[in-house]
Amino acid sequence: MTQIHDLSATRMAAAVRARDVSPVELADHYLARIERLNEQVGAYVTVTAERAREEARRAEKAVLEAGDPAELPPLHGVPVPIKDLNMVNGVRMTFGSAVYSELTGFADDHVVARLAAAGTVLLGKTATPEFGLPCYTEGAVSPPARTPWDPSRSAGGSSGGAAAAVASGLAPIAQGSDGGGSIRIPSSVCGLFGIKPTRGRVSQGPVIPDLFGLSTNGPIARTVRDAALMLDVMAGHMPGDLYRAPEADGPFLARADRAPGRLRIARSLQPPVPDVEVHPDCVAAYEDASALLEELGHEVVELPQVLGSDLVPHFATLWGVMATMTPVPEGGEDKLQPLTRWLRGFGERTTAPQLFQAHAALQGALRAAFPVMDEFDAILHPTLAMPPVPVGYFHDQDPEENFRRQTHFTPFCAMYNISGQPAVNVPLHWNGDGLPIGVMLAGPLGAEGTLISLSAQLEEARPWIGRTPPVWTA
Repeated sequence: MTQIHDLSATRMAAAVRARDVSPVELADHYLARIERLNEQVGAYVTVTAERAREEARRAEKAVLEAGDPAELPPLHGVPVPIKDLNMVNGVRMTFGSAVYSELTGFADDHVVARLAAAGTVLLGKTATPEFGLPCYTEGAVSPPARTPWDPSRSAGGSSGGAAAAVASGLAPIAQGSDGGGSIRIPSSVCGLFGIKPTRGRVSQGPVIPDLFGLSTNGPIARTVRDAALMLDVMAGHMPGDLYRAPEADGPFLARADRAPGRLRIARSLQPPVPDVEVHPDCVAAYEDASALLEELGHEVVELPQVLGSDLVPHFATLWGVMATMTPVPEGGEDKLQPLTRWLRGFGERTTAPQLFQAHAALQGALRAAFPVMDEFDAILHPTLAMPPVPVGYFHDQDPEENFRRQTHFTPFCAMYNISGQPAVNVPLHWNGDGLPIGVMLAGPLGAEGTLISLSAQLEEARPWIGRTPPVWTA
């Protein structure tokens, strides 16, 4: 029997407009599942049950009073959580850190305001690691976020709570953010479709700066159409944003229903991080996706080496400096996680000339890389170099070994944060242990529409929505 959480977000929104299901029913259903199951997967750090029910009642009233329900906002009545790196006015905000365990949000991030204007109902804040720095979600504020496919393993990060929520049926879709793979990593280990948009597609404002342009907000979803609709809602440039993406060719949701045509797709199994061995399961997913793309009529060729291992120290320089951007009150350093203190120490020792030299080196490399990459409609990689890892695999190490393990786990993602290009995780493969192994598709700047069309074609050829973890039917 179909349960409410079996519905995709697009079907859920249509059912609300058709008055087949009420926003109150939706909110109550998800809140009940969160109460029963959240402890198993560590998806939420804060649950806004009272606010969710009030917003759902208002949404239901609007449906009943609407002259034409079709004119309601696109996600009217659909419950959506917000990552705890993003501020919601009047809601607890921790940044994943014990330093901010008592902070209350004093403004709405622009992406939060856009989701609210689209009619969503706030379920709560999803777990994230401290300041969003690691690729796993473990810390002092909430229990570890776990992939529901094997709760002994990490849900990834830094949008680990968001992905755990969607994969466990504790939210239909979720907002995430990605500064070095933080949407694609948890989407891969949780068997979901996630989009890191083009730099400047979604505003980071008004509180969080976008100085380096590495990070962006984006959707995590079970289907391509759900992610495309959510990206339509989230997208928009705001005054003061340093970056602006090229204008999209119509709504992203429409691109999910449009065939991509025959594309020229490059592929690469060569990570830009030295001494990385890509696990056979990840190679199998990559080769399987390559074969499927060819079966669908696309040209698949090898990508020349465009970004080398010499860029890794420059990215690490930016990452260390970014770790210093979140202010820590005097006396609060002792509450920070060891990895955070280590990264902040590295950032604080970085001089202004060193920072600018790192930025210049990255820009120089991109000037040489873009003419090569732009010859292709899409580029295929493994999303990760390893299957989902046990909880504690990173967190229980000393900071230097922790960071080394992270770079070897996720050597492919960060290059597209450096370049600003859009990239998606596509959940096409599960290994012999029943664990999801994603593949990544990246595209030229502004080409989210092409990636969405191509991903929808892959989804139709190899549907994944019917694959659910055991907790789904709990």
